[in-house]
Amino acid sequence: MSQLQKLPIGIQTFADIRGDNYLYVDKTAQIFDLVDNGRYYFLSRPRRFGKSLLVSTMQALFEGRRELFDGLAIYNQWDWDITYPVIKLSFAGVGRNREEMLQDVRNILDENQERLGIVCPRSLARTVALPSAPEKPGRKW
Repeated sequence: MSQLQKLPIGIQTFADIRGDNYLYVDKTAQIFDLVDNGRYYFLSRPRRFGKSLLVSTMQALFEGRRELFDGLAIYNQWDWDITYPVIKLSFAGVGRNREEMLQDVRNILDENQERLGIVCPRSLARTVALPSAPEKPGRKW
């Protein structure tokens, strides 16, 4: 009898799931279809419904991390000779007031620049601005 694969409960990173041999339901054929035939998508799925894993999978794909896709549907369809820089913006844990939010977004942009080894001449991380909005009861900016 073969050993069952571990379930990736709470793991949202494609590289961790594949690298540590967790159970992964192959959705890469659908991802290839999205990339090959689509234009723009808005992912409106409920919380805890796989958005982070989808984005992580697409990041690994565009970065050309071929070894993670061995045995999956997309492996022989993707052009692994072409890679793309991926800018990842996650607003999980971003501050809840205006000042914290601005600083967190600047930090996210700085981290992406560092990870990609780029320097913006006029750093986008320093020009982030949020529009002023009239103060409403219960809303904090």
